[in-house]
Amino acid sequence: MARSDQQEHDRKLTEINRDKLSANKNLLLWYEKLYRTQFSALDDIDRLVILEIGSGTSPLKLFYENVINSDIMDLAYLDLVFDCHEIAQLNSIGDESVDIITFTNVLHHLSDPLLFLQKAAVKLKRGGRIIMTEPYYSLLSGVIYHFLHHEPSDFATDTPCHQRIQSPLSSANMAVPYILFFMERGWEKPLLDLYEFSGKSIKYFSAISYMATGGISRRIPLPHWFYKILLRLDLKLSAAFPRLCSSFFILTLTRK
Repeated sequence: MARSDQQEHDRKLTEINRDKLSANKNLLLWYEKLYRTQFSALDDIDRLVILEIGSGTSPLKLFYENVINSDIMDLAYLDLVFDCHEIAQLNSIGDESVDIITFTNVLHHLSDPLLFLQKAAVKLKRGGRIIMTEPYYSLLSGVIYHFLHHEPSDFATDTPCHQRIQSPLSSANMAVPYILFFMERGWEKPLLDLYEFSGKSIKYFSAISYMATGGISRRIPLPHWFYKILLRLDLKLSAAFPRLCSSFFILTLTRK
C-alpha cells in the first residue's frame, strides 16, 4: 500500500474505532479509571491548560472538556492538527503556557520519541508535567504483547527512533517506552536537564482488564456489573504486583 493510501486508511480506521470505543461501556470505564489515576495528584484540573497528543480514538475530552485535543491526522473533531515532533514551532500554543501534556499509547508510535519529549518542554510551564501511559512488560503482559498483540515488541533495537514511518498507526515498537524508562541504555540522558522523574514518578495500571473489554478492535460481551468488579480487582492486583501482572505504566515528567 502506498504511503498516502495507508495514511487515508488510518484516518478512516481511526474514525471507525472512535465510534466503536464510544459504544463500549466497559472500555469507556477502563479509560475513565485510567484518566482519574493519571490526574489524581492534580488540583482544579478544570482550570488547567491540558494538551493531549495523539487524540485519534482517545475519549479524554468526554471526561475533561477543557482538554485541547490534537493529532497528526486531520480529523473533524480535533482542536489542533500538527506533527508533534514540531510542537516547539506551534504558534497556536504559547511557549511556557501549558500545565499538562498528556498522551496514551502514543510514544511508541513516534518516529523520534526523544525529540518530541525534548521539544515539548518549550510549551510547558515551569513545573508543568508530561503524563504518559505506555505498555509495561510484566511476566503476564510480556507474553500477551509478544505473542498476542499485532504491534511488534523489538527489544533488540539500538535506537528509540523508527527508521521508516509509513503512517501513524502502522509504524510502532511497543518496547521503546519500556526500554527508555526501565532499562539502562542511556536513552533518557537528553531528558535529564529538562525534566525531573524517578521511580516515584511511575504508577502501574491494570493487568487484563483492558483485554477483557475486547479493546478497540472487538467487543467482549461481559455484563457491565461484572466488569466493574473485575476492573476493581484487576487494578488492585496490578498496583500490588506490577512485575507479575501490570500491563501499563503511567509516568509523570515534571518540567524543571
